Amino acid sequence: MFTIYGKRQKFCDGLSRRNFLKIGGLAAGGLSLPDLLRAESIAGSRATGKSIINIWLPGGPTHMDTFDLKPESPQEYRGEFRPIETNVAGLEICELMPELAKIADKFSLIRSVTGLNNEHAPSQSDSGWSEESLRPMGGRPGLGAVMSKVWGPAQSTPHGSAPTAIDLGNWAKPGFLGPLHAPFRPDGPGRSNLALNRSISMSRLDDRRTLLNGLDRLQRDVDSHRLMEAMDSFTDRAVGIITSGELAKALDIQREDPRLIARYGIDDRRGDHDSRVFLMARRLVGAGVRCVTLNWGGWDTHQNNFNTMRSQLPRLDQLVSTLIEDLDSRGELDNTIIMMSGEFGRTPRISTREVGRDHWPQAAFYFLAGGGMRHGQVVGSTNRLGEVPKDRPVHLQHIFHTVYHQLGIDTNAITLTDPNGRPQYLLDQRQLIQELV
Repeated sequence: MFTIYGKRQKFCDGLSRRNFLKIGGLAAGGLSLPDLLRAESIAGSRATGKSIINIWLPGGPTHMDTFDLKPESPQEYRGEFRPIETNVAGLEICELMPELAKIADKFSLIRSVTGLNNEHAPSQSDSGWSEESLRPMGGRPGLGAVMSKVWGPAQSTPHGSAPTAIDLGNWAKPGFLGPLHAPFRPDGPGRSNLALNRSISMSRLDDRRTLLNGLDRLQRDVDSHRLMEAMDSFTDRAVGIITSGELAKALDIQREDPRLIARYGIDDRRGDHDSRVFLMARRLVGAGVRCVTLNWGGWDTHQNNFNTMRSQLPRLDQLVSTLIEDLDSRGELDNTIIMMSGEFGRTPRISTREVGRDHWPQAAFYFLAGGGMRHGQVVGSTNRLGEVPKDRPVHLQHIFHTVYHQLGIDTNAITLTDPNGRPQYLLDQRQLIQELV
């Protein structure tokens, strides 16, 4: 969509003007892309330059059959799988993940996560908070929304600008920060609007921009604060993001080498559409997006736990290991934090009637890779039966505090104002995981 003029809007700078330029699908909450870029300029950035790929495993995967096996425990606890050695001495994972075992020096496991809630919702993986926290006013903002608020809803790249956050799984939330800071979802009209409308040629676009500039010059004569001059800059960048088509290209994985697509195991002939998001995420952070969220699989294994693991873990193993190696081969792994988690762990004792494991927030794993952290290690442990943390308990919010630290966001200093006008810290539990940094 591209309009020369629209309804009147009154902005925080006090000027009331028509929305002369609205192109593409990156508008949120009624704001055009130039409006979002203006907010970026106001917010400023202290970023370290690192990005995030946040992988949510919905349903809550069992820790006992993935990254915290207990081969010495009784049969009704240990399950059907054996641990295998990795390329890191003393670090073992499930036998169904041999590719990750080969690159364990590139990731870390936290086996002693505490502070989890028994709730089937992505909030904990997105923000480090329960979905009930501040729920009446919209809930806590997720990572991408916080990055948008602190740095601005769009980030400058060599090719123009990119949204700070993109949600490929329809689960990341802006919380009480509202729609301005919601992650962009590239589906339906949003995705089609990332490219220039076919009915608008570049020459026609230039004509409309010339008209816009002429109208702005009239206002600039009486604009003592040079705000309209800044508007030109925001407009140029908004036009650039659409005309360059960089985001549209990043979302098109068919532009990749077919050999790399094959390494990810993506095969549309078998309906393997969900797995495309891993490669898409790598392409998006390469295009300048700072936070990409995605989800994969279904891990609510009250029943048929072991057959579900046999079906899903080998594919997850291939996707995550390929993503890590892909980023590493491009020199981008140190600048990309990969987070992977579910809602909680699963009962250490197997349900004999359903051959499943039920909800168990008392213990869980958290997977971290990249981001310039010290990897090739396990932080913490659970007891002999995998029931509760035994050594080095790590609160979920300590993980998020460490991630924010790597991004250059000081959770001890930054607060966000909620709709009631109260300052809210990003986290209550603010302690670095020193082993990782």
